[in-house]
Amino acid sequence: MINYKDNYDILIIGGGPGGMAAALKAHEIGIKNILLMERDNQLGGILPQCIHSGFGLKIFKKQLTGPEYAQIFMDKIHDSSIKIMLSTIALAVDNNKNVTVTNKELGIRKLSAKTIILSLGCRERTRGAISIPGSRPSGILTAGLVQRMVNIEGYLPGKEIVILGSGDIGLIMARRLTLEGLRVKGVYEVMPFSTGLPRNITQCLDDYDIPLYLNHTVTNVYGRKRLEAVRISKVDRNLKPVLSTGKTITCDTLLLSVGLICENELLKTCGIELDHRSGGPIVDESLQTSVAGIFACGNSLYINDLVDNVTEDGDLAAESAASYLRDGKGIESSINIVPGDNISYIIPQKISGKKDITFRIRPKFPVKNAIVEILEIGVREKKKVVGPGELLLLKVKSDCFKDLIISGRNFVKINITKNNGR
Repeated sequence: MINYKDNYDILIIGGGPGGMAAALKAHEIGIKNILLMERDNQLGGILPQCIHSGFGLKIFKKQLTGPEYAQIFMDKIHDSSIKIMLSTIALAVDNNKNVTVTNKELGIRKLSAKTIILSLGCRERTRGAISIPGSRPSGILTAGLVQRMVNIEGYLPGKEIVILGSGDIGLIMARRLTLEGLRVKGVYEVMPFSTGLPRNITQCLDDYDIPLYLNHTVTNVYGRKRLEAVRISKVDRNLKPVLSTGKTITCDTLLLSVGLICENELLKTCGIELDHRSGGPIVDESLQTSVAGIFACGNSLYINDLVDNVTEDGDLAAESAASYLRDGKGIESSINIVPGDNISYIIPQKISGKKDITFRIRPKFPVKNAIVEILEIGVREKKKVVGPGELLLLKVKSDCFKDLIISGRNFVKINITKNNGR
């Protein structure tokens, strides 16, 4: 049994890729009094159930599966002096960076830290979140749950599958279930475009002749004990179902891949300011939240497409926490970043303008020959294509903000527009 302390220099909540990266980076910097807390009975977060390849291309320059990617970090952590607390739930965090936790060994206990890094992950939208009408049979499952059932528990969800939503997990599971011998009748997406990565459309649907129907949604489900069929209808330009276009498709499983939600309930316990656009906290360029000394990374900050990006944000959160430990204060961020045309959200939402910055931008709609621009500082970058399925990274040098700081202007707006030959 590990002898846990009550006080830590850095306490990291969440042992997924972001939390593991933060712990290792902090240890590498020279911070020794670190606690990594995870609610599951092992580290890795969602990665152990992601047995497909495609991880690590950015960080390790090679194709890895989710378990392989996670194992690299897990081995390094176990070889370090980083303390790990598994099967532990954080119940609350206060403004003084006290964390109330519970597990079967400690019962309920309060731990304190000089800095906290939140890497809490995300959860899936369910049937109730999108209000699918009809009866309540078994066989209506979220994509991530089915992924765990098949890859970890060894159970198949059914025989005939309909998938609603073209998020990445749904696309990956369309291929996975097909490889297991199940019949995937189609993927139906309410938007006029896919919300997944383009490579997953090709590798998971096109390569297996699985049809993708855009501007379609489920308008009813049928069955008493077990799902027997779903009603599929087209939607109009306002995304409202056109019931006259409906057709009934027999199936025993409806798999939902209709979006992810940042885990933010713990953030609310200490009054961290949330961004209604991203669903996560408002942060500055150091990934510090509105509560000094508390930082955020991973899918509790914003929904990521690539685990490599999560790892990089975990590194940044650890470096920022280490800087806070040395200086006792954060960055004075006085410039607000405003999402403009065709942008769902931007991370960070506040900057100082005194450091080079990489903005993480989620486009709303696909655009070919796009321009990403910040008119106030004269930044303008061309992109062949942007879309909601792939996070856009915009690097801006600190020199670009000099005149803005001198003028005293406290905001800039980032826009994505179509390049009309300007």
